[in-house]
Amino acid sequence: MNTFEYIDGRLHCEDVDLSILGETYGTPSYVYSKKTIHENAKAYVNSFTNSDNLACFAVKSLSNLSILNIIKNSGCGFDIVSGGELNRVLSIGAEPKKVIFSGVGKTKKEIEQGINSGILSFNVESESELYRIEKVAEEIGSPAPISIRINPDIDSGGHDYITTGRKGDKFGISETRKIIDLCKHAHRAKHLKIVGLACHIGSQILDLDGFIKSADKIFELADELANFDISLEFLDLGGGLGISYEDEVPPSPFDLISCLEEKFKNRKERLILEPGRSISANAGILLTQVEYIKDNFLIVDAAMNDLLRPSLYKAHHDVCNVIDKKDNLKKWNIVGPICESSDFLAKNISLDVNEDDLIAIKNAGAYGFVMASNYNSRPKACEILIDGNESKIIRKRETLDDLLEKEKIVND
Repeated sequence: MNTFEYIDGRLHCEDVDLSILGETYGTPSYVYSKKTIHENAKAYVNSFTNSDNLACFAVKSLSNLSILNIIKNSGCGFDIVSGGELNRVLSIGAEPKKVIFSGVGKTKKEIEQGINSGILSFNVESESELYRIEKVAEEIGSPAPISIRINPDIDSGGHDYITTGRKGDKFGISETRKIIDLCKHAHRAKHLKIVGLACHIGSQILDLDGFIKSADKIFELADELANFDISLEFLDLGGGLGISYEDEVPPSPFDLISCLEEKFKNRKERLILEPGRSISANAGILLTQVEYIKDNFLIVDAAMNDLLRPSLYKAHHDVCNVIDKKDNLKKWNIVGPICESSDFLAKNISLDVNEDDLIAIKNAGAYGFVMASNYNSRPKACEILIDGNESKIIRKRETLDDLLEKEKIVND
């Protein structure tokens, strides 16, 4: 689903002309389509034939409250990785029993927060974490639901920084014997409740092979646990389904779920998935203005502090004019004003462009604003939601005063 298209030579998001949007709200700005977010989320929810199965949106990919509310109302739960993300989803009325808490470094305070909130499960990523959760649960006097995140040693084929299921990656537990021993311990423990197994092999995955192999490995472990009378409520196969940044043709949510539900057909556990990018990426663009043209550089008012992916991963984002023109196409490197040579947003992009033109960086709805910073003391961009012919600010643009607000000058 994609609702960014040209109408009479002007790029629109749903029914809103983005050139007018730039004049109204300024740049850089993140712009999201409500319709795209909703339909991408429903593509998961509506693909399940078993109503007990659940898609938990990866909040790390796009965490704006208005966006999370749309996704919640579409029928999804949430995959979180911090107390801050837990606070966000609870603030918009998410059902705690639809919340999975992942991440390798959960603090005592975050564990307390999760137990007291009544979340569905903690995805346990290490032996030390399991014992810490047990200790915290004992102190609170309430059992903690846990699932062990296994490391299936599967290379998803993505960038090294977003591949998470291999031996040597910091995520999950690799040793089968240790996983079984920890599950047996949790099964016996008074203050732990073992409810599932989980895995997550990476991001921007473009075929189903890794998911199939992960399912086979997690089934094998679940069956072995059954020999010790340990029954599980769910098996969490993670997220990572890719999108088309260039000319990739990834599987659809329906393809993924149909494949996995077929494998789950004779099993009693329910299926949980943790989609992020495939729901949010193509729902957003980063709107920016060309400030200067220098040699083959377009120097724009957005930068790596606004969209880090190209600098961090060498990720590709296509770019287009807001007002369509192709009479004088030229290859450009699009860079920002940050004082780093790595500050680029795209390279070798063909555009017909002049100074002051607006351009749109596509597929910026995932790992865009959430990774923004104030490097070089730059205020963060605003976020705008489009709903039909209406545009609404869902996060105000930061001001220079905002950057100083929490600081204090101390006397010598």
